[in-house]
Amino acid sequence: MAQTQNTLPLLEMKDIAKRFGSFYALQDVNLDIYKGEIHALMGENGAGKSTLMKILAGAYTLTTGSIKIDGQPFSISSPKDAIKAGITLIYQEIQLSPNLTVYENIFLGQELKTMFGLDRKTMESEAQKALDRLGAQFYSWQKVSSLTIAEQQQVEIARALYRNSRILVMDEPTAALSSRETERLFALIKKLRDEGMAIIYISHRMAEIYELADRVSVLRDGKYVGSLVREEIDSSRLVQMMVGRPLTDLFNKEKIPAGKEVLRVENLSDGHKVKNASFVIREGEIIGLSGLVGAGRSELAHLLFGVSQPTQGKIYLSGGEISFKTPRDAIAHRIALLPENRKEEGLFLDMNVFNNITMATLERDASMMIVNQKKGKEEADRAIQGLQIRVPNANVTVGGLSGGNQQKVLLSRWYAINPRLFILDEPTRGVDVGAKSEIYKMMTEMAKQGVAILMISSELPEIVGMSDRVYVMQEGHIVGELQDGNINQEKIMALACGAETE
Repeated sequence: MAQTQNTLPLLEMKDIAKRFGSFYALQDVNLDIYKGEIHALMGENGAGKSTLMKILAGAYTLTTGSIKIDGQPFSISSPKDAIKAGITLIYQEIQLSPNLTVYENIFLGQELKTMFGLDRKTMESEAQKALDRLGAQFYSWQKVSSLTIAEQQQVEIARALYRNSRILVMDEPTAALSSRETERLFALIKKLRDEGMAIIYISHRMAEIYELADRVSVLRDGKYVGSLVREEIDSSRLVQMMVGRPLTDLFNKEKIPAGKEVLRVENLSDGHKVKNASFVIREGEIIGLSGLVGAGRSELAHLLFGVSQPTQGKIYLSGGEISFKTPRDAIAHRIALLPENRKEEGLFLDMNVFNNITMATLERDASMMIVNQKKGKEEADRAIQGLQIRVPNANVTVGGLSGGNQQKVLLSRWYAINPRLFILDEPTRGVDVGAKSEIYKMMTEMAKQGVAILMISSELPEIVGMSDRVYVMQEGHIVGELQDGNINQEKIMALACGAETE
């Protein structure tokens, strides 16, 4: 890191506040970034990280506060101002036009022209120089749609280099990358840091912070909590800064006596991914379903929820055989599914919080085809308070919420149907440690009320910490059941990989 005690910060954001109506998303936030450092920005989902960065990128205008670049006041009221200041924000969702070539994306809005039209030859050549600087293994004339997510990120970084950006903001850049792609990205980020670029890195993954960060700043509830230099970075300390309390036991799992049988599955298959699956879930149980990616876990959930149809086997609900043709049938029997991909399979991103929460209960609460708005509002308000969804009111559009708040909205929708069986597919994927704790508490409360919970998760600590029993899948088969003192990561992985166990 090129920072010294007497060095002037490249960027200073001082006393930043952002208000939406009467709701403050940010208050009195301070952030300073130095040339040649990787500065991590952490906080729970909804803490204000994205809002602060959107102010820096010109997508939002600040309500009060000031911004300085190289010690000089600088007004950022549009994305053009941010580009002029040498700031580029790479969003978690790639912001490229897939039908255009790489060089067309890099020069989009800043095309080079001659008297005869676009100077495509020069743009292609200049774009290739930026790609070569990054060590990219593709060409500037290729269509963006032909590239992997990791390669598309390189296109966005190449665009920043061409614009001579000095500050690069990366928001959860590894969310869709493989471990190999992540390693390459980290090497590139360190290379840019060593060349003098200032990088603001947003992540909730502790391992990434340890690997990359020269400093870490933490936001909580829209306010600046503090910063740590590399030598001070410690997971327990960061967690306490993010959630405002020591997190000595993230799961707080309580042992709840199992009740009557809710679900029994016998030799269930879909003819493709699920093969002869058999298991039982009882009232008040949290059952973990583990296995490697592609083992058939989500496909099994889809069979139980009526998304797809079994080719053989039987499903019993409270002792009676059932067959769901559609998810609507499952909902009518008070079965809920929190899908793995909340944005594509769960939420209506263009709708508000109220409509998303009440979507599953519209038919139940309607009278003579008229939606009961009063009851729906009570349900939405109760969910916002109970799960601490950070919104000023239920009229906020869901697409603009953080990942953790979006997940809570989706959980609230299914909680409203008073489920007897709740299937949670990766319930804490993409959410921070504070939101995870709240989701675990909600699961425990539902179990106390007698709800049977099937939790699919790729996070082994989550499986071990929350499950009463664990079923492990391998290549479509349920290959083992663990319970009580036998639930540990080593035995789960041994079963998932097909290794011999004692």
